[in-house]
Amino acid sequence: MNTISGKPTAAAGEHAVIVGGGIVGVCCALYLQREGVDVTLIDPADAGESTAKWSCGQLSVGEIIPLSKPGILTKIPGWMLDQTGPLALRPQALPGLIPWFMRFLGNARHSRIEDIAQSMATLTRRVFDDYAQLLDEPELQALIVNRPVMQVFDSPAGVDSEREHNVLRKQLGFASQIVNGDEIAALEPTLAGKFNHGIVLPQWRFVTDTEGFIVALTQRFLAKGGKRIKASVSHFQQSGQRATAVVLNSGENISADHFVVSSGIGARRFFNQLGINVPLQPVAGYQAVVKNPGVSLNHSIIYGDGGFCFTPMTRGLQIGGTIEFAGNSTQPNFKRAELILAKARKVLPQMNTQEVEFGVGYRPLLPDTKPVIDRSATLSNVLLAIGHGQLGLTLGAVTGRLIADLAVQRNSDINLAPFSAYRF
Repeated sequence: MNTISGKPTAAAGEHAVIVGGGIVGVCCALYLQREGVDVTLIDPADAGESTAKWSCGQLSVGEIIPLSKPGILTKIPGWMLDQTGPLALRPQALPGLIPWFMRFLGNARHSRIEDIAQSMATLTRRVFDDYAQLLDEPELQALIVNRPVMQVFDSPAGVDSEREHNVLRKQLGFASQIVNGDEIAALEPTLAGKFNHGIVLPQWRFVTDTEGFIVALTQRFLAKGGKRIKASVSHFQQSGQRATAVVLNSGENISADHFVVSSGIGARRFFNQLGINVPLQPVAGYQAVVKNPGVSLNHSIIYGDGGFCFTPMTRGLQIGGTIEFAGNSTQPNFKRAELILAKARKVLPQMNTQEVEFGVGYRPLLPDTKPVIDRSATLSNVLLAIGHGQLGLTLGAVTGRLIADLAVQRNSDINLAPFSAYRF
């Protein structure tokens, strides 16, 4: 093991264990491999069966505005009363969520929104450059669809509601273009005559398939000599201020020089041992995949007033985006997925919905919408890559590169202070 200023640094021939094999975990694994580190990835699910599978598949480079927008406080009662809206709150979960929501509301000030947006922009500006390092072969490059994402609205009010935030996005380098009904129809003939108000996000992209994207990256990791174990991690073995091994639920120990925690909501089981107190909240995001839909879309489409999006993928038309604050309940409410499908039928009544798969992903959300990319102060060779919320797919490669920088003690071109585990 090498050290700089007393902190472990990765070196060729050393071993790293990554706890969590979703999109963030596999990107961390691939970037550590680039440093010559031998990597073992541990996850209880099969490759691709992760939170990011049940997402809209967008690389949302301009999604830098936190969810805690001004006026959010007045909407909370509606979230509890209207379980059919795009964002719902289970009433029985509210008491346990109050401390989290107080932190969340504290980020609704204009000054905080600007600070958060500026920090998030430092990450999202690097999305395509950092994925390019992992997708450097033609068949891998084809996993990202080189077309923009479009938002559509029922009235001009929807476009106006995004105007202020799009000004901030533009100041930080992310463009948008207002389009009318004719322009929407030209870009997306299936929507001709349905919408007259929209915004094109020219720098955004989407993937061919959320599950397939993660699987392809995992296969590349394995082809480069990586190892993936299907198991759950109970805790870390430690000696002083260093972790020496992970202990699986089976009792097996796997030793390593370096460790990365990228297990989403599952990371909470390690917080006490790692000396962090991060208010990580699971937020359920529901999706419906319509196989053989009989309709064709060229772009990923966000229906702003409906609160969901359509993304054409190789395994079907993925429809989703509705989210639910359910506290610590792990019992999904698939009526919300059925609700998405019903709303989608109103937009595309010709859609064939004979074969539909429903799914849910639990997004690990923090009150300021920023992830944690940091080192444990208690176990100095454990790195943290958690709390990406709805941007796990977008920020997977960026996070992987930054974790590798931390591992080798390389000065980063991004200020990581806003993403500290100890900012709370």
